[in-house]
Amino acid sequence: MGAPSFMFSTLLLLLLLQLLFASLPHHCTLTYTAGGTWQLLQKSIGISAMHMQLLRNDRVIMFDRTDFGPSNLSLLNRKCRNDPTDTVLRVDCTAHSVEYDVFANKSRALMVQTDVWCSSGVIMPNGNLVFSPYRTCDLNEIPNGLTVKRWYASNHILPDGRQIIVSGRGQFNYEFIPKNIAANKINLPFLLETNDKGIENNLYPFVFLNFDGNLFIFANNQATLFDYEKNIVVNLMIPDGEPRSYPSIGSAVLLSLKNLKASPIEAEVLVCRARVMGDMTLLPNGNVLLINGTEPETAGWEQGRDPIMSSILYRPENDISSWFEVQNPTTIPRMYHSTVALLRDGRVLVSRSNPHTFYNFTGVFFRTKLSLETFSPAYLDAKFDNLRPTIIAPKSISVSVTMFALAFNTHLFSMNQRLLVLENDKVTTVGNSTYNVEATMPRSWNVAPSGFYLLFVVHQGIPSQGIWVRLRQY
Repeated sequence: MGAPSFMFSTLLLLLLLQLLFASLPHHCTLTYTAGGTWQLLQKSIGISAMHMQLLRNDRVIMFDRTDFGPSNLSLLNRKCRNDPTDTVLRVDCTAHSVEYDVFANKSRALMVQTDVWCSSGVIMPNGNLVFSPYRTCDLNEIPNGLTVKRWYASNHILPDGRQIIVSGRGQFNYEFIPKNIAANKINLPFLLETNDKGIENNLYPFVFLNFDGNLFIFANNQATLFDYEKNIVVNLMIPDGEPRSYPSIGSAVLLSLKNLKASPIEAEVLVCRARVMGDMTLLPNGNVLLINGTEPETAGWEQGRDPIMSSILYRPENDISSWFEVQNPTTIPRMYHSTVALLRDGRVLVSRSNPHTFYNFTGVFFRTKLSLETFSPAYLDAKFDNLRPTIIAPKSISVSVTMFALAFNTHLFSMNQRLLVLENDKVTTVGNSTYNVEATMPRSWNVAPSGFYLLFVVHQGIPSQGIWVRLRQY
């Protein structure tokens, strides 16, 4: 029997919020399944990818800070970056950004003038980053795009298509892109309250758009539901009081949103620090991959000594005794500043590791890593080919079983990441192993904000290759 194929029809379309915390290893039971496979794509892409974003054309933008000295990739056409404020290298003829073509396995150098050290981002509804790459040229940068300077901030798309930027070093406030008010810097006392004196421990807060239109914000060891229009917060304390946002370097993920016709909808946010410097990535079937990082130690720079080579698969639908499954290990330590991105074919792209102030390849415990590899979860194994669904028609319709919002990844947090599980209202057989599925889209833009998504069909836990779809308001 061949793999099933699917066609689609479309129907038009008080929140319960639960926080799940994983802090120390004894909080969970690990089972060892040795699933998944690793593949080295390139030994070096020339730069250390501190930030990573998948685009709607199956290309990935990666960029690093510019004040680390020269990279291992020269800019084309004898271009050079000239920055009189750079204390390391004022004239730099090497690249600090690349555009990687996933299916061609090739990359090209991009010139970035601004120092994008510890920046943030998200894809806008039109499919562009705030500064956008062009197919044949460099990045288009927007001078004075922000009201204030921000490092270690977090971004999220809002239901109306705007982008909110929350926090930053010394910035206890938020603002919007594009700017639509004169006073675009709005104070958020919650950020000041979670900033312990003398310790910057509430940076890169975990921000998720809730079903009711409010934002869930986690900073340091506290969480809040936040009405950004009225500037009203309701604080929720973490049971054990342990800090988990940067630089404590835990990670967080909004688990897949299901039962979208229910009232109220139940949402769960998983906040985890079972390892430090680890990323959590949503997979098309609703599972979560915890990847990269080290044993729980002081995070960052030269502190880590015990890299964790095996990723962990979190299966929220399993019994609690088998929630966490250890996967096959990589051979490359991925520590501070490693990055990940879910690809359209279901693989997870992994790059970078640099715990040093500059690029450093000798005389250190863990050298700067410029390599690029993928982790293929077990659902891509050939033994599941007979279960793997294929989307055959139509190519442009915006429904499926799951829809994944594109995520901007840096410093162990994937901004704007969410997975919608659409309800199948009717499945009709139309041929040999071919089916028509009628699925219901969410009624609210709070659940599915405008923008580009990866759409998957999942059959018995095995996802199809995704297709690009765009949701837009008219």
